[in-house]
Amino acid sequence: MLTVNEVLQLPVVQAAAPQVLCGTGMDAQLRWVHVTESTENIDLLLGRELILTTLRNVSDVRAFITALRNAGAVGVIIEELTGMALDVADLGIPVIALRNTTRFVAITEVIHQKLVAQQLEALQFSRRVHEIYTELSLTEANEAQIVTRTAQLLDAPVVLEDVRHHVLAESGAELESWIDRSKFVGFLEHTGRAGAENWLQTPVGAVRSRWGRLVIPEALEDDDRAALVLERAGQALTIARLSGRDQRELLYQARTSTLHELQAGHSYTPKEIAIRTQALGLAAAPYYVPVVISLAGSGTPTETQLADRALLDVLDQLADTLHLGILAGSLKPGYLGLILPLRARELVDWTLQGFTRRLAEQLRAPAAIGVGTEGTLAASIAGLEEAAHVAQIVPHLPTRAQPYYRFADLRLRGVLSAMGADPKMRTFALAELSGLLSPVDEPALELLELYLAHGGNKSALAKAGYLSRPTLYARLAKLETKLGVQLDSAESRASLQVALLWYRMHG
Repeated sequence: MLTVNEVLQLPVVQAAAPQVLCGTGMDAQLRWVHVTESTENIDLLLGRELILTTLRNVSDVRAFITALRNAGAVGVIIEELTGMALDVADLGIPVIALRNTTRFVAITEVIHQKLVAQQLEALQFSRRVHEIYTELSLTEANEAQIVTRTAQLLDAPVVLEDVRHHVLAESGAELESWIDRSKFVGFLEHTGRAGAENWLQTPVGAVRSRWGRLVIPEALEDDDRAALVLERAGQALTIARLSGRDQRELLYQARTSTLHELQAGHSYTPKEIAIRTQALGLAAAPYYVPVVISLAGSGTPTETQLADRALLDVLDQLADTLHLGILAGSLKPGYLGLILPLRARELVDWTLQGFTRRLAEQLRAPAAIGVGTEGTLAASIAGLEEAAHVAQIVPHLPTRAQPYYRFADLRLRGVLSAMGADPKMRTFALAELSGLLSPVDEPALELLELYLAHGGNKSALAKAGYLSRPTLYARLAKLETKLGVQLDSAESRASLQVALLWYRMHG
């Protein structure tokens, strides 16, 4: 944009022997030029006008210029001051006096030409930017391509980062200590500069679901033009992410519905199952292993759904990295079913260990992973039910030292979990613990749990609970009274162990 200082340097102005009476704000950009001779026209100003005047009808010059400044004018040029001394140096607006006679129309004509030319150039640039990013969107350009094109347009480094300050794509930027530097630049909900390093940025993503921002980490000559490009690039990135998400969402829905349909036991031939699953990306292999990953307990139903969706993205990315054609879908909220292809049956543990290790590196919190029996594709799909059952039990294990579990790894807990709905098992467990359940005596249940965990060793229990022996013996005696059994009996401890395990899982 044209500034007051640039107007001062115009030949037509220089020919009038200009004298700067107040030089404050000479870098202000003007929107238009306007001629006025009295305060009556000041209300017509819209802001950022350069005022040309002869002061012919002005009696109080200071008041007149102050009123122009308050109305948004960016400068005042006064024609041919002869023998008049003006005290305006402190008014906070550029004031220029022309000592030679000149025609205002000559000045306005030159300024209008330059302003119109600039506006036309800006319009052409805006149209070019629009065409560039429209083409990028139509050709489904990815994030890296959009960022690279943006850097080329601005001839400046550009960085796309997520809300955790991780760099998703960049072009020409210096990334040393990026996360530490970026943390001191707050996120804005609009295009602008912020932070200690005063980076120009624009948010990326839908208004209520921002997932990142575009940043230019250096000073620029023209922030307005850069802001236009950044905003259009941000829109293109949002469209690209939404388009990719829509495509992935359709694929995930198709995979989920196929898993549910195949699990339902329809009479599909092995060939039909192979055709349907391979069309959804599952690699052909002699063997497959069913896996269920549990994120149950992630929070509200909405949070669980979002966590499942995010995990499906992670699984797809991991499969691409490992060059594995997997089939993954949602079995129920918090439980994702996964079919892994195996080149040989002997590779099942090697494949599972590599996959689960890489998966753990991608997840913020540990997941419960259950594995079924490997076999044919049809058997593997049927084995998802067993794997889901295992994944449901894993969170109840006292320790989780393994990256994944099979049913055989669960031992007694697995049996009790399978018998959870058995009325006889329920009757047995509630009868064994009846003295502690009506009403529920949680401190007594915890004491019993600790006692059984230490195999009935009172000395070890006293140390673990930081209790004196007399206090512990008194509490155990009270516990025996409530239960109506002798805790020293191995059979009693075994019965109580089974009942308490069942109660913790199903009670």
